[in-house]
Amino acid sequence: MEAVWAFIKTYYFIPLALVYIGVIATILLENRNPAKSLAYILILLFLPGIGLVVYFFFGRDMRKKKIFSRKAFKDLELSGAYFNNYFEASGTQLLKMEQQIGDLVQPFRLLYQQRQSFVHTGNKVTLLTNGEEKFPALFEALEKAKHHIHIEYYIFSRDDVGERITEILLRKAAAGVKVRLIIDDSGSNRIKDIPKRLRMGGVEVYRFMPVHFASLSQANYRDHRKIVVIDGLVGFVGGINMDDRYLNNQKHSLYWRDTHVMIEGSAVKALQFQFFLCLGFVSKQQYELEPVYFPDREDEPGEGNISIAASGPDSAYPYNMEVLLSAIHQAKKSIRIVNPYFIPSDQVLTALQMAVAAGVEVELIIPGKSDSFIVQHSSFSYISPLIARGVKVYLYEKGFVHAKTMVVDGEIAFIGTVNMDIRSFYINFEIAAIIQDKALCRQMMQHFADDISHSRLIDAEAWANRPRLHKFTDSVCRLLTPLL
Repeated sequence: MEAVWAFIKTYYFIPLALVYIGVIATILLENRNPAKSLAYILILLFLPGIGLVVYFFFGRDMRKKKIFSRKAFKDLELSGAYFNNYFEASGTQLLKMEQQIGDLVQPFRLLYQQRQSFVHTGNKVTLLTNGEEKFPALFEALEKAKHHIHIEYYIFSRDDVGERITEILLRKAAAGVKVRLIIDDSGSNRIKDIPKRLRMGGVEVYRFMPVHFASLSQANYRDHRKIVVIDGLVGFVGGINMDDRYLNNQKHSLYWRDTHVMIEGSAVKALQFQFFLCLGFVSKQQYELEPVYFPDREDEPGEGNISIAASGPDSAYPYNMEVLLSAIHQAKKSIRIVNPYFIPSDQVLTALQMAVAAGVEVELIIPGKSDSFIVQHSSFSYISPLIARGVKVYLYEKGFVHAKTMVVDGEIAFIGTVNMDIRSFYINFEIAAIIQDKALCRQMMQHFADDISHSRLIDAEAWANRPRLHKFTDSVCRLLTPLL
């Protein structure tokens, strides 16, 4: 028996211990966010074997660098050619905007200085609430396509909406329109045979980072964007996926509240540019930015000034988080946020507390009931410090609020795919439109007031007196947030 035990120690425990010591040392040397490092170390220590597998497939930053290093290099080449044409004109526009909105120009300036986006002027922006408004507008725009249709989506399902879009795309491809579709392999797990049918009809279809056993390490990085570009003239972006549930009809019992925008004008070029960056990555081809995909309009259809914030695990910095922080720091009157997965970084949490402490009215709407138990309770763990400082937090009760929006001082609006959590800020590919448009902001403020009418304001005393089991559940779920 002693010999067996000696054999086990020599050939199992000691090598395993050395592996664990090496992995923990690697985690520490990577100098990650301390909470994330601690979460992985705890999993390794308390779930031997399982923890090692979880870290191997999902936790290694070196694998991320290997996956995206080539993409970042190609992106840099494309970006240089793209920005050189517009850099000077955009700088002049920033000065004009500063005269109109003062320090709220900072998010636009940040993206400009980091060569991430220039300011696009003269855009018409149409606010689309829920699938009831988004899908009819999208179907109509797709039907008018003459040269190309580009779609990049997280969720594309084979249901009534998916079938209608598929029918339009096949018909347009048969008529000579160039149609390209990028779908996230994980998010679009209910698309079934649609990709096969589209390819047979002449549509280019690409799956973003397909997930199978040999590529489980890629499963953590998802394309969460929702982009449609038609003829380089019309673009759509926001939180609404290609799925029936957003129609709020009799087929689904749960009401889904979401926000999207249709953009007509020069800002569509920025959405097009981001689509081509992703297209080059998924197709492993190099594309020229041909003028036919970036047409100039003779008119300026609207008054909206727009910048596009795009970020992902290949980004040098978390640009979507940075533009949100920049706007929060410049707020003078009000900040109104709607977000379904509110698990804020320390920076965002502190910024909101500082804003309300400085006299800014800060209001936040989150779901009263989420589609994720862990996310819901993680979100709840952040509420107490916010309401203690004076932030008004509402729980949406009409259904599930999935919109990802922010309006600051009634002057600028953020509408996109970005959740206020670590995954959106650092891990997923995300996109948002930062918009200066008075009419749009008024609409957004009206919609926020309507959403509040379907929400319950959290009472600080009642929240503090919740059952200890609820508080304990929130705290346990919060420990998992660095890994979500």
